[in-house]
Amino acid sequence: MQNLTAVLYLISAVLFILSLKGLSSPLSAQRGNLFGMIGMALAIITSFFVADKPVIWLILAAMTAGAIVGAYKARTVAMTAMPELVAAMHSLVGLSAVLIAIAAIFHLGVSHSGMQKVELFIGAFIGAITFSASVIAYGKLSGKFGARAINFKGQHGLNLVLVLAILGFGTLYVWGDSQSSFLIMVGIALALGVLLIIPIGGADMPVVVSMLNSYSGWAAAGIGFTLNNPVLIIAGACVGASGAILSYIMCKAMNRSIISVLLGGFGAAVTEAGPAGSAQKNYRSGSADDAAFLMENAEKVIIVPGYGLAVSRAQHALQELSDLLSARGVDVRYAIHPVAGRMPGHMNVLLAEAEVPYDKVVEMEEINSEFSTADVVLIIGANDVVNPAAKNDPASPIYGMPILEAYKAKTVMVVKRSMNAGYAGLDNDLFYMDRTMMVFGDAKKVVEQMLQAVH
Repeated sequence: MQNLTAVLYLISAVLFILSLKGLSSPLSAQRGNLFGMIGMALAIITSFFVADKPVIWLILAAMTAGAIVGAYKARTVAMTAMPELVAAMHSLVGLSAVLIAIAAIFHLGVSHSGMQKVELFIGAFIGAITFSASVIAYGKLSGKFGARAINFKGQHGLNLVLVLAILGFGTLYVWGDSQSSFLIMVGIALALGVLLIIPIGGADMPVVVSMLNSYSGWAAAGIGFTLNNPVLIIAGACVGASGAILSYIMCKAMNRSIISVLLGGFGAAVTEAGPAGSAQKNYRSGSADDAAFLMENAEKVIIVPGYGLAVSRAQHALQELSDLLSARGVDVRYAIHPVAGRMPGHMNVLLAEAEVPYDKVVEMEEINSEFSTADVVLIIGANDVVNPAAKNDPASPIYGMPILEAYKAKTVMVVKRSMNAGYAGLDNDLFYMDRTMMVFGDAKKVVEQMLQAVH
């Protein structure tokens, strides 16, 4: 039986690895999800046979309740709410790690070795930070807590004190087997999770979501050691490592330091206030008909989607417009910034939902060289990721951040509800350029008007 369990867990682990590999490409993502589901089902079934006197009815009841809630949320969640849903799921992973560690410590008649205590300590404090940090991230993304960064004097010093306190109480637990010290450590870790996220502005939330994904993986891996569950260790390590790699890639895309992300300090310097003096600047506005005429007569059009596209759910109408232009000989492509939207891959998922061909969706590194040859760039709901201040204004908080170089196109059209600043609270000089035309209104209505004009 022991050998069979090891083989089944090994198969599950391989399926999880194949799942991550499949998710690396839109073309193989469906297969990757299938591998992941099969691997998880196999791991759960195997766990029933190796658990020590499991309470089957209680486990099945919890699984059923979770499946019902999960299926309901998956079917009803709006595309705009996907980032906060992911943050909420991360919080549940962290909470699970904490509760498992507490249950293991208070399990009567069970003693833990020094190494097991270290594993419990690591899994619990990472899980506690993941839980509270994810709750705050959820609140910021959903607007319940506000997206503004919260900073106060001595913030980093307080964080350092809390880290030292966590290590101190953790040591007391490991060496003295003090259950109260363990609970105090968990409480401090929960507070630290909050303090790590509050100084991060809403515009930087995509990296936070990615980093919390990594934290949840490491928390699961830590608890896997406690439970002596190899598949949990492997799956947690894969999630933790992939999340960390993605966070590093996104930090490069935002010109941020991965160390400052880990310390919860980056984003603090970003100004969250509204733009000063934007009302005095001149800009040129036009109608949807004007925009349609320009695109009809263009040879090459690049579309830059942003969070505003998700809010208005204009992706299907936009794809219809794209298909119509392509049928008339216009080369239409979509440009994707790594941190567009409010979570990694948000725009990719949005466009996939509208069945945009994968070969039409191009990442920033590949598309930037093509903006100078584009006749028209249509920006819908994007702001900070096309802000030229990142290139030419050393005083800007986003200076040095790689952007989609839409300003190089012959004509730039921006669909926005108003001239208000984007999520980062920064004005955008692109909107006031001579070759930029603002088209005001709800993105879906504007695109539908463009579609009618092209017909």
